[in-house]
Amino acid sequence: MPKHQANKLKKKISVLGNVEVENRLGETTIDFQPIKTIWAEIVPQTGSLQKQVADTILTNVTHKIKVRYTAGKDITKEMEIQYKGHKFKIQYILNPHFENKWLEIFVQEVLK
Repeated sequence: MPKHQANKLKKKISVLGNVEVENRLGETTIDFQPIKTIWAEIVPQTGSLQKQVADTILTNVTHKIKVRYTAGKDITKEMEIQYKGHKFKIQYILNPHFENKWLEIFVQEVLK
């Protein structure tokens, strides 16, 4: 990411993924937990609300989260992002112009 854009990465986000953990019975289970924390820029894009099952609200408020390529290159669509109590479901990840300088992660915010 060019130096003039790196100063926009002011939000510290957590990337959540499936992690093997041992439960109280000594069994290994898979749990969704933070796997890394990185600096990002979060840019709101559009908005609307949808009611989902079990009183969960899925917003179509699409945010674009920009991160350095080296910090986010192992992020996949199966992961989620958290920032200050907000949870974001990853829709797709874009490497602009295939320059490997930064990633644009397009997400939907999930509210409960």
